[in-house]
Amino acid sequence: MRPSFYFCKRMQFIDEATIAVAAGNGGDGIVAWRREKYIPKGGPAGGDGGHGGSIYLEASPELSTLVEFRFKRQFSADAGKAGGQSNKSGRSGEDLTIEVPVGTIVYRAFEGKSEAFLTDLAHAGDRVMVAKGGKGGLGNQHFATSTRQAPRIAYHGEPGERCSLRLELRLLADCGVIGVPNAGKSTLLSVVTAARPKIADYPFTTLEPQLGVVRVSDEESFFMVDVPGLIEGAHEGAGLGDQFLKHVERTRALVHLLDGAKPLDEMLHDKETIERELGAWNPKLLEKPALLVVSKLDLPDAQDRLAELRERFPDVRGISSATREGVQDLVYAIWQTIKDAPMPEVVTPPPAQIELVPRDAYVITREDDGTFVIAGERIERLASMTNFDSDEGLARFERALAKMGVEKKLRELGAAEGDTVRIGQYEFTYS
Repeated sequence: MRPSFYFCKRMQFIDEATIAVAAGNGGDGIVAWRREKYIPKGGPAGGDGGHGGSIYLEASPELSTLVEFRFKRQFSADAGKAGGQSNKSGRSGEDLTIEVPVGTIVYRAFEGKSEAFLTDLAHAGDRVMVAKGGKGGLGNQHFATSTRQAPRIAYHGEPGERCSLRLELRLLADCGVIGVPNAGKSTLLSVVTAARPKIADYPFTTLEPQLGVVRVSDEESFFMVDVPGLIEGAHEGAGLGDQFLKHVERTRALVHLLDGAKPLDEMLHDKETIERELGAWNPKLLEKPALLVVSKLDLPDAQDRLAELRERFPDVRGISSATREGVQDLVYAIWQTIKDAPMPEVVTPPPAQIELVPRDAYVITREDDGTFVIAGERIERLASMTNFDSDEGLARFERALAKMGVEKKLRELGAAEGDTVRIGQYEFTYS
């Protein structure tokens, strides 16, 4: 059976993108009172704010590149709505799901913190929350006590998380075609798939990986990727090699193409160079099943080169992409190799280590201008949710600081009447 070739519109390949995401803020709780007939002085009935929408990434098999993120780089989810009267909660904001290609590795960085590996979306349907929506603020219904039956206090909604994401796509191809520049990799890919890479008779014609689908039969097909020409020092970035070697990691089999137009000693040198670079990048790449293939058999002396190589490597094959000699046999050999090969083991960075700290922990520093800066997750969150226009809200905030020992710590650090204290985006005068 002759292999048929699958034709599809080729998209521009983009393998890395950086985007900014902002989850929705929580809605504000409100101050309201129960107002019913014959109950002129009803109790507090302020509803809670709705939660802000969170942002998720999801791996979609319908996408093959990150090109869409060239045109849109900022994403935000809906905020929660404010609470209503009669203890009615506000509507929560809808979550936002951003689709990315299967094989996308996600790195996340919050403001002021270093980037950390988050996850590897290696399978269709994999999903991860990248920014959590803020909680809704509490209405005054929650602050009634036996001694304070008419509280005039409500909380603002919690801010949603904001961060930047670096997305890195590592192609999930079954077969990778490797070799030095101008070995004939792009020409082979153009012959067996619908991909139309740029082809010319000079090195580094291909500046990005090319992906195509080879259909072996009506039921069987595999993905093939042409990895741009690797050169000596590729694992250190020479010739953009460090950007391309990562795509080799996810292949199940390799086709190592040697230029049949070169003398034998140059072909052997090219073979050793590529294998050395693979091993330097990841030694496990040398354990992948690899088909050694001589290209350009239609050129003079190429058949002699193939015969000489067979004396050292009996399994070496020869092809001519121009005349299609040996191409069909190579496709079948690749397919059989893929079926027999194990799934590739892809090494991804370990998730960031999370340092567990007490919820009430905070740090106070003094800046050059004398401002005291208080930083801590709970205290900053409390400040962002407090309504400082409310005397009761301000008093409650001050009591919380005292309970956490903030005032005592400020005095120990030399804070005096009139000094500026900053918590998050809020500034206060110490008294």
